[in-house]
Amino acid sequence: MYFREQNTGTYTVMAKVEKIVRDISWMSFNARVMQEAKDESVPLLDRLKFLGIFSNNLDEFFRVRVASLRRMAALSKTAKASLEEDPDKTLNRIMNLVMEQNKDFDKTFSVIISELEKNNIFLKTEKQLTQAQKEFVRNYYDDHVRTLIVPLMIESIPQIPYLKDKSIYLACILGSMSNPMMHRYSLIEVPTELPRFVVLPSSGKYRDIILLEDIIRFNLPQLFSAFGFDQFIGYVIKVTRDAEFDFDVDGNADLIGNLEKGLKGRKKGKATRFVYDKSIDKVLLEYLIKRLQLKKDNLVPGGRIHNFKDFMAFPAAVFQDRVPKPEPIMHPALIQPVRIMEVLGKKDILLNFPYHSFDPLIDLLREAAIDPHVESIKITCYRLAKNSQIANALLNAARNGKKVTAVLELKARFDEEANLKWRERLAEEGVNVILGIPNMKVHAKICLIKKVEFGKVKHFGFVSTGNFNEVTANFYGDHCLLTSNRQILADVGRVFTYLEKPEKNTALKACKVLPVSPVNMRNAFLELMDKEIKHHKAGKTSGITIKLNSLVDEVLMAKISEAAMEGVKVNLIIRGICCLISENKKFKKTIKAISIVDEYLEHARVFIFENAGDPKVYISSADWMVRNLDHRIEVACPIISKELKKDLINIINLQLAENDKARILDNQQKNNYVPRKEHEPVIRSQKKIYEYIKEEAEQSIPAKAK
Repeated sequence: MYFREQNTGTYTVMAKVEKIVRDISWMSFNARVMQEAKDESVPLLDRLKFLGIFSNNLDEFFRVRVASLRRMAALSKTAKASLEEDPDKTLNRIMNLVMEQNKDFDKTFSVIISELEKNNIFLKTEKQLTQAQKEFVRNYYDDHVRTLIVPLMIESIPQIPYLKDKSIYLACILGSMSNPMMHRYSLIEVPTELPRFVVLPSSGKYRDIILLEDIIRFNLPQLFSAFGFDQFIGYVIKVTRDAEFDFDVDGNADLIGNLEKGLKGRKKGKATRFVYDKSIDKVLLEYLIKRLQLKKDNLVPGGRIHNFKDFMAFPAAVFQDRVPKPEPIMHPALIQPVRIMEVLGKKDILLNFPYHSFDPLIDLLREAAIDPHVESIKITCYRLAKNSQIANALLNAARNGKKVTAVLELKARFDEEANLKWRERLAEEGVNVILGIPNMKVHAKICLIKKVEFGKVKHFGFVSTGNFNEVTANFYGDHCLLTSNRQILADVGRVFTYLEKPEKNTALKACKVLPVSPVNMRNAFLELMDKEIKHHKAGKTSGITIKLNSLVDEVLMAKISEAAMEGVKVNLIIRGICCLISENKKFKKTIKAISIVDEYLEHARVFIFENAGDPKVYISSADWMVRNLDHRIEVACPIISKELKKDLINIINLQLAENDKARILDNQQKNNYVPRKEHEPVIRSQKKIYEYIKEEAEQSIPAKAK
């Protein structure tokens, strides 16, 4: 046995569970993203985007995980002895993997550039311009760039200002052919307000593009020649900084002040990585290392281009043969004009993003905003869109006299500043804004609408696996249950009671059908898996299917392993980190563990327990990580409708049958694709799911509507 149940009802690991190191597993996930960039069957524009995603992922990894590991490495030997893993050893493994992946990245980018050129798309440097393009670049610089840049003559500055975390800089050497003593260094921040890619005037079938930093490089003479310089060279550099800051507060007022202070401090966080053009002048590099107080383990040599995250916004217009993305499908029961609350009074609706349109969530909130019988709306907001229609619907509801409560999680990493702005705007319109819980993140995705009609109280709402964000809903795979189920919404109400009055900590414990973190979610899933083990031993139908972003929690991993040892069929679909040792000779039944990386980001958390032939199905906002289960407010929601259960199981089964974009999660982290048998049809689950949902929708539309 891996763990025991104590009198308290909690579970404890009896022995240390063998597992894959979390950070190494994450790097294996990012390698899967790189595989998509290398895949020749993927459209070129998407391959460029995957390079951008890989780069952005790595930036965040250094800001958060590498920064944390370096803090751990700085601890005393006694303190480090209590850690699960040796931070120094892990950091060494990470840096070795980073170097290997960077080589792979450079090679992949070179291949993609060659493919672009075969398609008459050229990424030009400042030295490859035609006469007409030179004139265009001069004018573009004068019209858009010149007033946004202020060169820093760093040799004459006592202390170089902190280089911004998400910016790139040109480190320039200025000289004079006639006066060797005129030798200066300068730093120029490349403006982030402007597009990184500028389409150049091109002739015939050719489409030429130049990077913004190369426009600046071309115009260095215009910047500096008036000071007697006639030699100019610029190298791109960037710094990645520690993004963590502590919250040690007791109330909302302190939280805001602490957050604002932390955001300012983040901009000056310690450098975790200094990326530079490997062709940079060695004397300049040594000068920067000294002046920026960098350490050797901060240094990462790279190519001419940095901040590849911007390639996610590579100009699509230059691709003449682009295949348009399929349009989201409007759920047939929610096609406007319709009263959504009337529909939900009759049946639950499950929306599957990005295949279904996100519009019904906005339509429901708009309906609630103008319905004279609606008294209140309560919702959690984790990452709102920049111009959020969800927030606008809440503002309209408040203007219409509804009692609106919005729980804004100010500690949503990298969205803190945006959420502070939304807090101010919502509060101005009379929305009751709750700023999360001290020392706890509110990660649950829930909404509750109260309607009183003819003296009868009715509740409507939704529970989602993903953020209420209409932008990310276009490419994040998530599920959202719209319901009027009394039991589910009574528990949603209890969660809001706790969020409004955290001192009433009994509210979460009173939940009856929703497993809730940090109260009982881990135990609820342990009990469900225990039942599957008992069913298997009794010869009944059994099986466990788990879909997550990350699987890290030792107690839950131990129970999964126990189930496999007993012979229970276990299926895992884990997009990102998977610390579970999935291959073990002691398993009576081999665990099927796969990761799907494709056009859409697999973000949903789904749990299916066969339950002796009467499946129990849950969706959740929570991954199986200690932070989600012990340090966040999370909910899991049962799917009660037999029809919706069937649909969700069918969708998950399509993913389990994936043989095109699925990789095997083995103990060695090799990322081998799931093999396809000879003559076996290609099953690309994201395309198959779209086809399935489209067919279901078409069959549900009445003949007259068609």
